[in-house]
Amino acid sequence: MERSELIKKRAFPGRYESLAAIRDFVVQAAREVGFSEEDVYRVELSVDEACANIIEHAYGGEDKGDIQCWIAIEAEGIRIRLQDFGRPFDPSKVSQPRLKVPIEKVKTRGVGFFLMNKLMDEVRYSSSLRGGNVMEMYKRR
Repeated sequence: MERSELIKKRAFPGRYESLAAIRDFVVQAAREVGFSEEDVYRVELSVDEACANIIEHAYGGEDKGDIQCWIAIEAEGIRIRLQDFGRPFDPSKVSQPRLKVPIEKVKTRGVGFFLMNKLMDEVRYSSSLRGGNVMEMYKRR
């Protein structure tokens, strides 16, 4: 998170009810950057999906750990880092969703990760064998 003009950091309980507070935190920062409402929504949706995945997959349920959220407001955009302390995740094991099939046959698994990569300009992911994951997303203005 270098080259940042302003860094904001908050920790949120790993609960689905925390998603609204996380969204508010991220939306406020995205508006400070001067994003259009469409881009604010893209950032909001990406972070919401990532945090829901942390609760479901990294922690395996609610109340098993926190979600650390850093936001770097930069001259050219916004960088968001989400960190958990749950099970490691391997994004290479997430298959691409089949998009050219009728909607009722689309599998819901993996669609969120695909969506984050489409909505944001950069998505980077790392994990530790000791547990924990870091996802960093960047959106340019």
